[in-house]
Amino acid sequence: MTNDPTTLRLADRLSTLRKDRGWSLDQLADLSGVSRATLSRLEKAETSPTAETLGKLCAAHGLPLSRLMMQIEEAFVPLIARSAQAEWTDPATGYRRRQVSPPSPSLTGEVLEGTIPPGQSITYDAPPRPGQEHHLVMLDGQLSLTVGGQRHDLKAGDCLRYVLQGSSHFETDAHAARYLLVLL
Repeated sequence: MTNDPTTLRLADRLSTLRKDRGWSLDQLADLSGVSRATLSRLEKAETSPTAETLGKLCAAHGLPLSRLMMQIEEAFVPLIARSAQAEWTDPATGYRRRQVSPPSPSLTGEVLEGTIPPGQSITYDAPPRPGQEHHLVMLDGQLSLTVGGQRHDLKAGDCLRYVLQGSSHFETDAHAARYLLVLL
């Protein structure tokens, strides 16, 4: 079991989401494509989930990843210092995700910052909430993002606006990518 507070809160929230729906580990495994053993380890905080695993679980629950991350944070405060913004790192790829917007269970718009190291690839098989509008603003580096079967090559200063309906694929080459993602 980990001592990381974010992983502990995430494990508890994932367990609660599953139990609230009355799903067994086997049912969630079938719905998400994540093995029963992995689900059990995640709920016991024995391991930290990857971005792809969280994407699959969020899709099964019909919940954006950013909303899941907000649910594990404290009550809404309108201003949050950078030092207090929740940050999570994918243990498989090194992808870092920082929740820029103050967490709020009642507000829907949000901003997150993503940093993907060079030579990494992250695929989300299905959107957590189909039809959600995204604005991806590149801050540094280069990123190839495939949405709706169309590949977009982005560099610093570029902005891609899209509505997420299907799978998405983030890929970096020899350069890291740092971006802001606005979810509406």
